Amino acid sequence: MADPILIAKNAEHELVLLPQMGNRHGLITGATGTGKTVTLQTLAQGFSRLGVPVFMADVKGDLTGISQPGQPSGKLKQRLADLNLPEPVWGGCPTTLWDVFGAKGHPVRATVSHMGPLLLSRMLELNDTQQGVLNLVFRIADANGLLLLDAKDLRAMLQYVGDNASQFTTEYGNISAASVGAIQRGLIALESQGGDVFFGEPMLNLEDFIQTDKGQGVVNILAADKLMNSPRLYATFLLWMLSELFEKLPEAGDLDQPKLVFFFDEAHLLFNDAPKALLDKIEQVVRLVRSKGVGVYFVTQNPVDIPDTVLGQLGNRVQHALRAFTPRDQKAVKVAATTMRANPKLDLETAIGELGVGEALVSFLDAKGTPCVTERAWVLAPGSRIGPATEDERKQLIANSLVAGTYEKAVDRESAYEKLRGSVPTVANGGAPGGQQAGEQDSGWLGTAGDIFGTLTKGTGKSGRGDSILESMAKSAARTVGSQVGRELIRGVLGSLLGKKK
Repeated sequence: MADPILIAKNAEHELVLLPQMGNRHGLITGATGTGKTVTLQTLAQGFSRLGVPVFMADVKGDLTGISQPGQPSGKLKQRLADLNLPEPVWGGCPTTLWDVFGAKGHPVRATVSHMGPLLLSRMLELNDTQQGVLNLVFRIADANGLLLLDAKDLRAMLQYVGDNASQFTTEYGNISAASVGAIQRGLIALESQGGDVFFGEPMLNLEDFIQTDKGQGVVNILAADKLMNSPRLYATFLLWMLSELFEKLPEAGDLDQPKLVFFFDEAHLLFNDAPKALLDKIEQVVRLVRSKGVGVYFVTQNPVDIPDTVLGQLGNRVQHALRAFTPRDQKAVKVAATTMRANPKLDLETAIGELGVGEALVSFLDAKGTPCVTERAWVLAPGSRIGPATEDERKQLIANSLVAGTYEKAVDRESAYEKLRGSVPTVANGGAPGGQQAGEQDSGWLGTAGDIFGTLTKGTGKSGRGDSILESMAKSAARTVGSQVGRELIRGVLGSLLGKKK
């Protein structure tokens, strides 16, 4: 069994996180400037040195220093001596850099289909009616083998469904033009925030996160400083990744150490304005992903940012200082104190307001999964650099990465946009909705008998037309059944496990 990770120390105790409890999740909280980032880095490096891969979002742009060895400055040496803390084992971690925008790391992409209508609805800030329409668009695309890969695929599908809404009323219900328009406007706004580069292929293979290098777990860092300008995109993207991990990883049971540790910085963004149905599903994923060997650690300012149902799943706690200047701050202090195991020798509520920078209240799980008595202690410094990597160091990390060259070039294969634009005449072009103009060669996905839209193409006068129709019917049936079942199976967990509106 792996050695415990030493995180903090006081005059009487060394506070360690047991690797076998690393997938029981955790919480790092505290006001700005109290030491949360250093604690996150110390934890991440501890897991990496055990051979556990790590993912974390770099919100402030200063976590890339974990890739470089630290330096024992005079100020640090004096602090270690004053607090009687051990000097770190200096060294960096193998690191892979990622960036949704492709500027500060390898590009990160997901397809529209894998994102699913539930997460996409939240990203677009849709109401219930609009979300219902988006669900129908996904179902119609699935039923007809139309791949929704990038933003232009979804735009084209929305336009077609909106232009021909009357055809779908009987099977799917009314489709409001106003709702379609609202979704289109939201999609345009999302593209302006980076959705145009995020949606597409090659899609991120989450197995690339679970890598080791020379016995150490690779630290995956997502550049999120620019992404934070689009907080919904940031939160939804991270939730999608967590959901994909849950869906794709096999059941692991109790392990000696986690397969992957996932740090969710600025965690309050995940829960802001989230509907109850989504909160319930977040709780479900957090609760169940533990059995896949994944540990999730939320990093935020106040424990009240985390819903109680999720907070109860977080066993390992590090609480930095909170300043009770407002009623909300006072409530946060009380919540923090009452949700950690009491120490008869320590008034937790008072101590939270007295903690210095780098000092924290710490309670980890013991070998039986029981929270240890909360201790006031100093968090140890990491052995890697505190602060960002230089531009040259960043470029070298990208060039030497295990996934170098895999995601850099975008792929735009035939999907819904190409099929709709190439094969389906629109009303504006003089074609009958769902059909073809007289005298036109029959082709495309709407030109088959028994299609979901319930129309047959017009005859062209060619001999042997009956054989052509029968052949089209057989191909359409096989394609529709195969594509619908396939897409239902592979769509991301929050598009399938969490349910689509029926």
